[in-house]
Amino acid sequence: MFAEQIGKYSEKVKNKIERSVVKKFAEAIGDPNPIYWDEETGKKSRYKNNIAPPTFPKVLDYGVVDGLKLPSKGLIHGEQTFHYERPLFVEEEIYCYSKVEKYYEKKGSNDQLGFLVIKGYGEEPSGEIIFTTTQTIIITETVRKAMIE
Repeated sequence: MFAEQIGKYSEKVKNKIERSVVKKFAEAIGDPNPIYWDEETGKKSRYKNNIAPPTFPKVLDYGVVDGLKLPSKGLIHGEQTFHYERPLFVEEEIYCYSKVEKYYEKKGSNDQLGFLVIKGYGEEPSGEIIFTTTQTIIITETVRKAMIE
């Protein structure tokens, strides 16, 4: 179903790790650690700066992979992993993009399920990788049929 998309990348998109957004994100996930929002705590930390929570890359803009059309509802978020080379610093600007890694199907208990794996990248302006994230989206038979029609 997505075989022609495998290996395609999105364009790079500039993202700023804004203090107010990081603070709201930390509050939303119930993590009160002041390393995320309190400037004094950030300055005294080993990073000499505030950092974003580990799952913060979920809210960043990774651009659009041309031709990859997914429905706005009915998809299942299967899993997501994050790998860091270093933390994301509050107020830094980074570039994010995504790549369609693979697509495969498996027989579920009731019908055929599709698994779309998308890898996201966050880079410094120099091109050095800060983090990667791998996301698996599960596509049910009902959604697959609706996409074909």
